[in-house]
Amino acid sequence: MNAELKTTSTIESEPTSTLTTLPMWLVVLMLLLLFWGAMSFDRRGGWFEPKVYGPYVSVPDLERFQPRDRGGPNLPRGKVVFEMTCALCHNSDGMGKPGQFPPLAGSEWVNAPGANRVLRIPLVGLSGPIKIKGQEWNLAMPAMGAALSDDDLAAALSYIRQAWGNKAPPVTAEKVKAIRAELGNRAQPMSADELLRLPEEMK
Repeated sequence: MNAELKTTSTIESEPTSTLTTLPMWLVVLMLLLLFWGAMSFDRRGGWFEPKVYGPYVSVPDLERFQPRDRGGPNLPRGKVVFEMTCALCHNSDGMGKPGQFPPLAGSEWVNAPGANRVLRIPLVGLSGPIKIKGQEWNLAMPAMGAALSDDDLAAALSYIRQAWGNKAPPVTAEKVKAIRAELGNRAQPMSADELLRLPEEMK
């Protein structure tokens, strides 16, 4: 009798394996987490965010408006100088900041055939009202380019005049040097009226 009970007890305590299904709530939870992660990545991933390219819509669209180096000034260097010196106010896309800093993209000052006027602005600064793309701006811009070398300022201005759809001729270091010499020790910023009295191109 005791032997039978012992044998029965041993058989009942033996481990067994059976097939079980995965709980549906766990499957649903995994799918929801996967969906949430994809949506979060889509919203925060830089290459999926349209604002990264505004006003452009894609990387190829953006690249169409980038300047091409045709043996003139060093445009890649100009872009670096622009990013370090000018982009804080005018933005990397050249669109400026509404109500604060005017755009460079499409600006008639930037796209003038000659650089005689626009070159003086970074050398001595600009003060007072100026009209750009039909909008009146009243600002005081310091002489951000005065400390740059002739080569760096020429490269930055050439980049600005050929980026974001702008199609103005490049600026040479020789032209920067000549206008810098003409301005001499001037410390007073120029006004738009004063600039407009000058010819577009140096004689």
